[in-house]
Amino acid sequence: MVEKGIYQSMVKPAGDFLLAVVLLVLLWPLLVLIALINLTLYRHVLFVQRRPGQHGKVFSIYKFQTMRTDPTGNLTDEQRLTAFGQLLRRCSLDELPQLLNIIRGQMSFIGPRPYLVEYLPLYNAEHRKRHYVKPGITGLAQINGRNTLDWQKRLDLDVEYVNKMSVRLDLYVLMRTFVQLVKLKESNEEGHIGSSRFTGYGHRS
Repeated sequence: MVEKGIYQSMVKPAGDFLLAVVLLVLLWPLLVLIALINLTLYRHVLFVQRRPGQHGKVFSIYKFQTMRTDPTGNLTDEQRLTAFGQLLRRCSLDELPQLLNIIRGQMSFIGPRPYLVEYLPLYNAEHRKRHYVKPGITGLAQINGRNTLDWQKRLDLDVEYVNKMSVRLDLYVLMRTFVQLVKLKESNEEGHIGSSRFTGYGHRS
């Protein structure tokens, strides 16, 4: 059994880097195809947004663009989302550019999802532990309901992952993620795109 500290600081980052490089080499034709289609649909390829990573350090996360821009600001996310963008989201292909975040050492394959920077001061002391590790493309919350979970449960699962992180747990999450991708399981909350906003939970410390 690999000791948790060694796994987190050495084994896992090395495995993440090697797997990300291999996937980039294998998937480059798909990445190029998606990029070309996005250029046609949106005139740009990537959606880039600042997100908090390990220890709250902010970085730029990369995703494939899935929505049209709205200069007027009058369209809803549902109206901006294209059919191709919906397909990318349904298959989680919009997350593929995050392989670059992994290679740069900003993310891991498995870990708590990086949420918005504006949420940082809203977490209680327990849930701030989710930033003890690198954020991931998938994690315990993603395989247990993702956006269909309420925020309390999502953040509790993130902290549970931090507390129990191990080779076995990462392999379990990876396997469950693969099964869900094969099934193309719907992960959005009914009635809107993506996740509801996190607004905190009173004055819990």
